[in-house]
Amino acid sequence: FTSVPRLLTQIRECRSQKSLRQLEMRFQRYDMVICDEFGYVSCDKEGGELLFNHLSLRAGKRSTIITTNLAFDRWGEIVKDKVLVAAMVDRLTHKAYLINMNGQSYRVKETKKMLQSNEE
Repeated sequence: FTSVPRLLTQIRECRSQKSLRQLEMRFQRYDMVICDEFGYVSCDKEGGELLFNHLSLRAGKRSTIITTNLAFDRWGEIVKDKVLVAAMVDRLTHKAYLINMNGQSYRVKETKKMLQSNEE
């Protein structure tokens, strides 16, 4: 489990330390990887390419879960390369289960409940 911003930082650090291949091999071995918070922080072209390459290592081989609050048609707001976004969505959704969760956030519900109990 990691957040997408944390994963990108880790990829960049490993690349600068010449240990990216070790990170890739470890990333490929996990049965399941959960990448949380895609869409909260935008990334530059290089970041998009690094993320695409890293996620592509698992495509069709191991389970990967991406959590996001953005529909696919808005991913271009985060990764500024439309071709790269199309390829990323294509790889991530091939033979995938898409779960669309609508409704109020459980955190918002808990906060409202806490505020109401404090008022009483």
